Amino acid sequence: MISVIICSINPALLKAVTYNINTTIGVPYELIAIDNRGSKKGICQVYNEASEKAQYEVLCFVHEDIIIKTNNWGSVLLNLFKDPSLGLVGVAGSSYRPLTPSKWGGFTENTVYGNIIQVFKHDQKKDFHLNRNPGNDKLKTVACVDGVWLCTTKKIAAEIKFDENTFKGFHCYDIDISLSIGCKYKVAVTYEILIKHFSEGHFDRTWMVENLKLFSKWNHILPYSIEKKLTHDVVLREEKVTFKNFIDKMISYKFPMSTVYNVLWKNNRFFKLNPALFFKMNYYIFKKYSKQKSPGLY
Repeated sequence: MISVIICSINPALLKAVTYNINTTIGVPYELIAIDNRGSKKGICQVYNEASEKAQYEVLCFVHEDIIIKTNNWGSVLLNLFKDPSLGLVGVAGSSYRPLTPSKWGGFTENTVYGNIIQVFKHDQKKDFHLNRNPGNDKLKTVACVDGVWLCTTKKIAAEIKFDENTFKGFHCYDIDISLSIGCKYKVAVTYEILIKHFSEGHFDRTWMVENLKLFSKWNHILPYSIEKKLTHDVVLREEKVTFKNFIDKMISYKFPMSTVYNVLWKNNRFFKLNPALFFKMNYYIFKKYSKQKSPGLY
C-alpha cells in the first residue's frame, strides 16, 4: 500500500492530480496533501512531517503539477520495493553528480536517464519527452533523481530524513536526499512509469544560494559517479561545460567573483581532478568577470 504525499500551494492543481492518482494508481493508498499556502515551511519540513503521519510502508512524494499516464503504477512501485537494497526511485536522474553547483544532471546529456514528458511553463519550448534508456533497462541505477516524483519506504524515510535544517526552501532537496540515501541504498530511475510534468522549474538567485549550500555539504564526495564506464575525459568535459555555465549563472545572479573562486578552490578538488582544467577555469573566471561593468561583482 502507498502513502502519496503532496506539498500543495494550488487547489486546482491538487484537485486534478488527486483525480489522476485515484484513477491510475490501482492499489489501496492514502493521500496526505499538506496545504502550504502562506506557510514559511520549506518542502523538506513538510515532507518530514507528512512522512511521520503516513500509515503505509511505501511513500511517494509528488509534485501537484503532474499527471501520471501509466495505469496501475502502484503495483509497479510496490514490486520495485520488494528489493531491500532499493532506497529511492524517481522517473528522471543522472548517474553523475558534478562537483560544480548545477542542476541535478549537470549540463551535458551523457549521464542523464529518464522517462518523463516535460512541458515548459517559463521557456518558449515545445513539450519534450525525455526517454533516454540506452541499456533498455526497466530500472537504472543513478546518483541522483529529480524531485518531481520521489518514492522511498517509511523505514528509510525515518532513518534518513530530508535536511530541513540546511534547505529551508524548495530547491536542492532532491539531490541532497538522493546523495544521503545513496550512501546506504540504491537510487534508481524507473522506466515503467510515465509522468507528464507541467513546469520545468524556476532557476534564480535563490536556487543558486541553495546550490552553494549543497556544494558545501557534499564537496567531500563530489564529483560522485556510479557510471562504471565513464572515462576521465568524459568527466573533465562534464565539469568544464558545467563550470562555464556556473560562471555565467553567477554573473547573471550578481554573485561576486570571489564566490566563484571559492568554489573552484574549495579543498583543491578541482585541482586534484585535473590541474590543467583548474588553471583554465581560473583564467576563464577572470576573463568573464572582466567583461562586466558592475564593480559590485568584484
